[in-house]
Amino acid sequence: MNSAQRNEYLAAMGIQPWVRRDRDLPEDSTVIATRLSGDDSPTDGLDWPALQDRVAGCTRCALHATRTQTVFGTGNRSADWLVIGEAPGADEDRQGEPFVGRAGQLLTEMLRAAGQERDAVYITNILKCRPPNNRDPQPDEVSSCHDYLERQIELIKPRLILAVGRIAAHNLLETDTPVGRLRGRVHTYGPAGIPLVVTYHPAYLLRSPLEKRKSWDDLKLALQIINGQ
Repeated sequence: MNSAQRNEYLAAMGIQPWVRRDRDLPEDSTVIATRLSGDDSPTDGLDWPALQDRVAGCTRCALHATRTQTVFGTGNRSADWLVIGEAPGADEDRQGEPFVGRAGQLLTEMLRAAGQERDAVYITNILKCRPPNNRDPQPDEVSSCHDYLERQIELIKPRLILAVGRIAAHNLLETDTPVGRLRGRVHTYGPAGIPLVVTYHPAYLLRSPLEKRKSWDDLKLALQIINGQ
């Protein structure tokens, strides 16, 4: 059956033939999935429910095929503190909430030590899906999730961003400077110049407990920003 015969057959069945409009793009599975899902449309103007629905159905990168569920974020959507981590792990992938494993328990205690209950801040990640075997996020995966995170930041309007760990710090600040050299000073993020403080990831602190004092110093720096000191 040639193309013309096929189109006549589909028309007789009441089926609209699919016509590729972006002939210059490679016809790979990622391109097809993104186009068919419609989730490549702008996130500008989306409210919280619409944004969460968009993320839940996202197929922009290959991670959608291996996730249990997306991990959107949790906490106070009008928070002063926005905590941004790397990507969901196995526990987060199962429960659909960021920082719920051992590292999450330590993060909760760190925030509480700084006078911040977990539900008083907002916690999310650079990626909304778990990379297989907890590998580092790939550039295309970070790019696919970027405008979701940007829209969360626009909606929250935080007074402070706490970048937790290397992956978060490097992607938010667009640098490859080691975390040890990024922490201890105030950075800014985005056109609004939101103050940003870098600290170690709780998973790293579990492996290197002697570094906890440095993270406490980072939290004290964050508090100084919030308190206007």
